[in-house]
Parts: sequence; structure tokens; C-alpha cells
Amino acid sequence: MFKRPFYQKVMKRIEGSRTFMQVLAGPRQVGKSTLALQVKKSLSFPSHYATADGSFLHDAAWIEQQWKIGRQLAQQPNNTLGALLILDEIQKIPYWSDTVKRLWDEDSSYNLNLKIMLLGSATLLIQTGLGESLAGRFEVIPIPHWSFQECREAFNFTLEQYIFFGGYPGAALLIEDEERWSQYIIDSIIETSISRDVMLMTRIHKPALLRCVFELGCHFTGHVLSYQRMLGQLQDAGNASTLAHYLKLLSEAGLVAGLQKFSIDRLVQKASSPKLQVFNTALTTAQSHLSFESIQQDREIWKNLVKCTIGAHLINSALGNKIEIFYWKEGSKEVDFVIRKGEKILTLMIKSTEKGVSFRGVEAFCQIYHPQQNLLVGGEGVPIDTFLLTPLEFWIDSTAEDIRKRA
Repeated sequence: MFKRPFYQKVMKRIEGSRTFMQVLAGPRQVGKSTLALQVKKSLSFPSHYATADGSFLHDAAWIEQQWKIGRQLAQQPNNTLGALLILDEIQKIPYWSDTVKRLWDEDSSYNLNLKIMLLGSATLLIQTGLGESLAGRFEVIPIPHWSFQECREAFNFTLEQYIFFGGYPGAALLIEDEERWSQYIIDSIIETSISRDVMLMTRIHKPALLRCVFELGCHFTGHVLSYQRMLGQLQDAGNASTLAHYLKLLSEAGLVAGLQKFSIDRLVQKASSPKLQVFNTALTTAQSHLSFESIQQDREIWKNLVKCTIGAHLINSALGNKIEIFYWKEGSKEVDFVIRKGEKILTLMIKSTEKGVSFRGVEAFCQIYHPQQNLLVGGEGVPIDTFLLTPLEFWIDSTAEDIRKRA
């Protein structure tokens, strides 16, 4: 079975000393449970897996019951390596973090080597509990959407297939039946993420407006939209602060992000109009009436989908890596993406059709901010597949000569 690169990272931490709880956090359907079970199967010491996902309600007593099983495994005769307890969908249990904190601290006081792995469907669902009760006791391992390289190795995806069908592993086997694939994305991922993750776990005053913001983000992905213009597109009444809040929730659920305009002034960034960007192109194409073949024949739609793919690649690659992704625009001058890591700044422009790319935006940006590198993807620049198959850190840390060689 294919193992994501995160497998080795998780294994190394779990096999190390019992210092922190490991928290695997990410969107639905990106393989967190599969990854945890792969780790469980490979360990040289005993482990126990349990999930709070189900038709019946769980409470703190359920956590204590599973923890007791873990403790029994850790205390087995001749066991010098301890044990691992994996709790999946932990955020579904009310006040789960208080119970976990108490049990973890009890084990610490008795030097019991019971390692803990917690899994959550989205960062926003577990962040409250972690921040309130478990400070200093956990490490978060973000699990993003699947990359092109992963989909190519696991499912033999072509570049065109990845651009259209995105990177949901559970849907990958359905792409030969586009109608079935589309329905799976809508029912099992979109609807479940919104109704179960965001709405049931977070206080939403305007559920219909939240759904509209999501649909707007999918339809206008890759476009800069002011909140006032968004309000003009929506039928449900709201205000700019509500839209910004809902967009943040959708971003934390791994659905739609609102990229900020690059500026040295953080206040300018936060006040900027967002550039909408889906985390996975499937969220857009599954809701479209156009087929894989017809979209490829429409140059304008395909160009936008290529940009959407690269944007999704950027925001997923940035998770957990201290990398920030922005856009930049002044009047008609625009930079598709601005990437910042520490003091290093990189501009990225995309050429996805035969038409030329205007570099007036890059030239204007360079006069103000002096980036280390200016990267062109597509056309005479770095091939799209090469860019997607190369770690983002390479483009940030490389010289212009390194980039020319890779292109």
C-alpha cells in the first residue's frame, strides 16, 4: 500500500521518547486514518486504535475506556518499549481535551510509557481543545491534500487528470465514471465537511450564507474579490466581517482560502481584498457541469484550472513549513503569487496558454520589495509538471542558475 511522505515523519516521532502527544490534523478524506493504521501495523511495540466516529454518542467515559486499554498494553510483562494509543475523530467528544489532559498527566507522574496519537478531521475542530488545556503537551503534524507526485505514484495520474480530478485518494478510483466521482466529492467531502465539521462544531449564525461563501470561493477561485463585491453576489444578507470569519473557517477546514495581498505592513494585508483559492481542484470541477474532456478544450477555463492547481499546491505545501503565500495587485499590475519564507521573497507568474505573460506587475513589485527570485511556471519557464513535482522549498532556496537548470 502506498505510504505518504508523512509516514516516516510520524514513525520517527512515535518511536522516539514519550515527550509530546502527536496530533495529525487535516481536512477530511486526505488519509489521516490510513496513515495512522500504517504506523500501527509497522510498530515493534503494542498499540490500540479507536475512533469516536459512529452513529452513537461518545463521552469522556469512552476516552477513559480506550486509555485503560492503552495502559494495559504499556504495562504488559517484559514490555520495555511502551505502547501507542490512537484516538481518531477525538474532537467529536465534548470537552475531550480536559479528559486527555488529566489522563496524560497521570501517566507522566507515574512514568508510564503510553504514547498518544490524536486525529482530527480539520485543524479548526481540535485547535480549541489543544489551546485551552493541552499547551506544552502536543505537537501538530499537518496532513494536507495529496500532491501531484503522490497521486502519480499511487494512482498513476497524468498531469491533466490531477489538474481536473484533484487529489482526494478515496475518489481516485472513480475517475472513469465522472458522474459517480462528482457525486462522491459533493456528498462525501463537501457536504460532510460543511455540515459535520464546520456547522456542528462551530457556532454559525447564518448557515445558508456559509454555504454561499463556499460556493463563491469555488466559482471565483483564483480571483481577487472585495468583500463588498462578494456581498453583491450573495442573496443572504451579511456583512464584511461575517464573510471574513466564514472564509477563515472554510480555510481551516481545508476547503477554500482567502489569500491576502502582500505588504510589509500587516494591517494593509489584513485589510486587503482576498484572492479566493480552493485547497483542491476537485472542489471546483465536481460542481461544474463540464466534463474532463470539454474543460480541456476550453482554453480559458483550462487556464484558470491550471492556475487553481498551482495555487492549491502552494497553500498545501506551505502548511507546517513557515511559508506564507500571498498575491499582489496594484491597479492593472498583478503578481499571481508571492511566496515568503523568513526574509526570502519569491514572485511566481503562471503562463498556461499560448498568450504571453505581462511582467509589468513583477517589475513594479521588484521596484518596491526586491524579491530574491522571480519564477515563471509554464511556457518558456519551468514546466508545470516539474514545478508540481519539486518541493516548494527548492524554488525558495535556489539560485537563478539552479532554477534555469531545473527548467
